[in-house]
Amino acid sequence: MQIMQCIPHRYPFLLIDKMINIKAGESAVGVKNVTVNEPFFQGHFPERPVMPGVLIVEAMAQTAATLVVMTLGKAFEGKLVYFMTIEGAKFRRPVGPGDQLHVEVIKERSRANVWKFKGVARVDGTAVAEATFSAMIMG
Repeated sequence: MQIMQCIPHRYPFLLIDKMINIKAGESAVGVKNVTVNEPFFQGHFPERPVMPGVLIVEAMAQTAATLVVMTLGKAFEGKLVYFMTIEGAKFRRPVGPGDQLHVEVIKERSRANVWKFKGVARVDGTAVAEATFSAMIMG
C-alpha cells in the first residue's frame, strides 16, 4: 500500500510488489514476483512467456520513483515522475513466470527535481538487465 501512496501506477502497470533495503536518498531494491497471469504474457510470447525488457526498465523507474518520494516526503506523494533519458540498457537473459525480480537502483546524482540512477535487475542473484536513467518529478 505504501508504494501506491508514493507513485500513481496501478494494476496492470504497477510493476513492483514491495521495497526492501531502502537507504533514503541513496538506494533501494524493488521486488516483482513475476507470475504466469501477467497480462503481457498473453502476447509476449504464448509459447515461451518472456517479460518485455522495457517493462523491466519501467520496474527500475518505479523503484527509483518510490525511493525519491520516500526520501522527499509526503509533499511529493502521487506526483508524476517522467523519464528523461535511458542509457546503456542491456538485457542479459529472459525473465519469465516464476522468477522473482530484484530491481536495485542507486542514485548517481540529483539536482532540483531531476534524479539520475543506475539500475540492475537480478533473478536469483544473476543480472538479467541493467540501465542508467534519469527522471524529472512533475507536479
